[in-house]
Amino acid sequence: MTHTRIPLAGVIGSPVAHSRSPRVHRHWLNTYGIAGFYIPMDVAQNDLEQVIRTLPKMGFVGVNITIPYKETVLAIADKITDRATLIGAANTLIFSKDGKIHADNTDGYGFFENLRNGAPDWDPKAAPAVVLGAGGAARAVVASLIGAGVPEVLLTNRTRVRAEKLKEDFGQRVRVVDWVQAGNIMEEVGLVVNTTSLGMVGKPEMRVPLDGLEKGTVVTDLVYTPLKTHLLQVAEQAGCITVDGLGMLLHQAVPGFERWFGVRPEVDKATRAAALR
Repeated sequence: MTHTRIPLAGVIGSPVAHSRSPRVHRHWLNTYGIAGFYIPMDVAQNDLEQVIRTLPKMGFVGVNITIPYKETVLAIADKITDRATLIGAANTLIFSKDGKIHADNTDGYGFFENLRNGAPDWDPKAAPAVVLGAGGAARAVVASLIGAGVPEVLLTNRTRVRAEKLKEDFGQRVRVVDWVQAGNIMEEVGLVVNTTSLGMVGKPEMRVPLDGLEKGTVVTDLVYTPLKTHLLQVAEQAGCITVDGLGMLLHQAVPGFERWFGVRPEVDKATRAAALR
């Protein structure tokens, strides 16, 4: 009698209780009738490597990695994809049969798929894009925009030095703009992306002047609590095409689920509802 192990996956971070990923993966496991589990794991920094190396022995097929470990796990992985190397962070680990740890980053993919679905008429090559923020999420966004052929990325961050570092890594197509000037670059672009936590529940509001937003510009916010941030409200009133941040969370989960459980899940209304439950 062959005994099959039930595939296990999950998300590692600290804190992690707020993560919506378990709801999304649970929904897909149920939808596709897969006998697997996806669990949140709050792991301390000192235990991270030991925990990750132990998981394959326990029947884990992989895990998602969230804040604050996305950079740290690159040092633990045996193999790292090009995109994870470029972004300098991993959000998806895949454990191979021999226990080897493969690190990937699907954040840029998730961002781009969400944008493609929410604003199907947006042409990346037609105009520059503004990216607010220069953290890990911004790196994934910039990598995917450059990959899609956006002619120029105007990058602005509260501390300019972080933006300069990102420009160093991504090169000529990134132009750094002072945070105080952010309001003045809205007119010349086809896309505005907020990758900062400004506007999130419990965080300060986005103070960047938005009166330069032009009708038809695509505006997306990676913050999805609340679903309609102040930025998206203002953009909607200005006649912009708005895309909320929840879709990025859903789409970035697709490649991992497929690698772990062998089925490519669909992001649909029921998936969104499951994440929001």
